[in-house]
Formats: sequence, C-alpha cells, structure tokens
Amino acid sequence: MGVRVAAAWSWRLIIIGLACASFLWLIVQVRIIVIPLLIAILLTALLAPVVQWFERQGAPRWTGVVTALAMFGIAVWVLVTLISTQLRDGYEDVARRSEEVWWQALHWAEASFGVSASELEALTGQAWKTVEEHQSEIWSGALGIATTAGQLVTGALLTIFSLIFMLIDGKRIWFWVVGFLPAKAHAPVDAAGRAGWISVGQYVRVQIFVAFVDAVGIGAGAALLGVPLAIPIAVLVFLGSFIPFLGAITTGALAAFIALVYNGPVNALIMLGVVILVNQIEGHVLQPLVMGSAVKVHPLGVVLAVSTGALLAGVPGALFAVPIAASANSIVNTLAHRQWQSGSDPVADYHRREKIHHRARHRARALAKSRRREGQS
Repeated sequence: MGVRVAAAWSWRLIIIGLACASFLWLIVQVRIIVIPLLIAILLTALLAPVVQWFERQGAPRWTGVVTALAMFGIAVWVLVTLISTQLRDGYEDVARRSEEVWWQALHWAEASFGVSASELEALTGQAWKTVEEHQSEIWSGALGIATTAGQLVTGALLTIFSLIFMLIDGKRIWFWVVGFLPAKAHAPVDAAGRAGWISVGQYVRVQIFVAFVDAVGIGAGAALLGVPLAIPIAVLVFLGSFIPFLGAITTGALAAFIALVYNGPVNALIMLGVVILVNQIEGHVLQPLVMGSAVKVHPLGVVLAVSTGALLAGVPGALFAVPIAASANSIVNTLAHRQWQSGSDPVADYHRREKIHHRARHRARALAKSRRREGQS
C-alpha cells in the first residue's frame, strides 16, 4: 500500500516538475518581454497610489497618470545626473589612484611574502581573464540581461509603454485576463490576484524606505570619514539596495574601496565597519520588522528567495525574487482560506459597472450638447 501511494505521488511530482521546467524554459525564450513587463509591474505598484489619490480628489485619471509619470521621470533624471556628474569629474582620479594602490600592494606582498610582483600580476591577470570569459553567466544567469543597445532600447520602450497602459487601464487589463478562465474560477482568481498585488505594492514602497535608509547611512558615513564621491556612493547604494541583502553589501564594498584608494587602509576599515553596521540594521531591524510585517515573508524566506533567484536567473532573479515570493505567499493564503465572496462573478460585475458608467457618460455628453444648442438658439 505504501509503495502504491509513493508511486502515485512520484508520477504526479514528475509531471509537476516537467510543467515547471517547461514554463521556465518558455520564460527564458521570451525574456526580452518578461523582464521589462516585470519591471513595469513593480513601477505600476509604486505609482498607482498617486493615480488613485487624484481620482479620489475628483480629478480625471489621466491627470494622475501624467503626474505620476512626471514624478518618476524627474526622480530618475536626478539620480542619473548625480551619478554621471560626480563620477565624470572623479573617474580619472579614482582610476589613477587605484593603479597606484595596486602597485603598492604588489610591492608590499613581494617584500612580505617573497612572491614576485610579476607572478602576482600573472595570477591576477589569469583570474581576471576567467571572470571575463564567464561574465555572461555571472551577470545574467538563466534569464539574461540586455547585451546590445537594441535590446536595451527595446526593453526600455516596452517597459515605458507597459507602465503607461497599466496605469491608465490596469483594471480592464486584469479583468480581460481573468475573463479567459471559467466563470467558476473568476472569484477566487480575482481575490488571489488582488491579494498578491497588495503584497507587491507594499514590498515596493517598503523597499524604497529600506534603500533610502541604507543610502543615507552609508553615504553619511562616507561623508563624515572624508571619503570622496559620497553622493554617487549613496545613490549607488540606494539603487543596489533593491536587491535585498546582496545589493547594499556590493555597493558598500565600493565605498570601502574608494576609502582605501584615497584615505588608506585604516579609513577603509572604518568605512567597511559602517557598511557592516548599516547592513546589520537592515538585516536585523528593517527586514524582519518593516519588510517582514509588510509582505508577510520570514527573513529566512527572503534570503532563500534571493539566493534561489540569483542562482536561477542572475541579477533579474535576485531583483524579482522577493516580490514574487511575497505575492505567491498572499495568493496561496487567499486560496487556502477561501477568502472570496462565493456566488459572485467579479468579471461580470465589472462589465456591468462599465456599461452603467458608459451610459451615464453618454447621457452627460448628450445633455451637454443639448444645453449648448439651447444656448446658441
């Protein structure tokens, strides 16, 4: 009996595994569409409250959409400007000082350990060559990232267009997708989708707060220690913190390296201590208390999700791992507890409301035309 049950579960698990593998293979094939669409979904979750606020004030929806897009564009422009202007002025000096520190380290190793500088140079050159040969695997993973200018432009345009249409007509798009399912599945799928969407929105907003705290902490530490390029370091930490745990550590290591190049090893060690302190605050205070309560995912689950995402899909996988895990958690809980109104069809209700609103708008336009005609006569 036990063997029969185990065999029954085994072939079911095999079929589920094959289905998941086929789904992942399909995503990899259309990654140039999937990645911009996922980015647009995250941005929509971030900007949707702005649009909803304008609607609550009685303003047209397009007003909120334009305002939200303008705010996002200004924020991106400010960040890019800060990074480009600061790094453009200091890049050559950083490169020159880095080379000087590198040769000093080689001479120190030669004097301390008896290893010739040429041997160390050959060893590091071989390591760098290995990294260059495998850089596609290191940076992209299974999903990959855009590697050509054409792919970058295509992905950016697709992200922008998807963002605009989701902000303008996201509800209609959602019910259009749900409408392909059987009528009995409309209510549970709609409830589960809404729960997952709420989790994604909470994640994006909380992650911005966490990234801001990381950026302020590491940037302020760099400024107090007299480390050059404190502003671009803070901006890079802010952007890198959207990859939980890994992003802030990586960009913080850049701050320690710049401190080493300009101010010496003692200053670099103190800067590294600041980075570790900020990451400890994030890992033991912000992630468990703020992020954990917002997305209802345990910190261990966050670490495992990021690690798995990075292993399967590289940088894109690490970026999208937590929102996918948070939404999946909310979706499963909603379906498991049957948290939807039985007997209702949200798709039919939506189309019914749309017809009522359309008739009301048509009547309002007809009434306005008749009043204009009466005024002209």
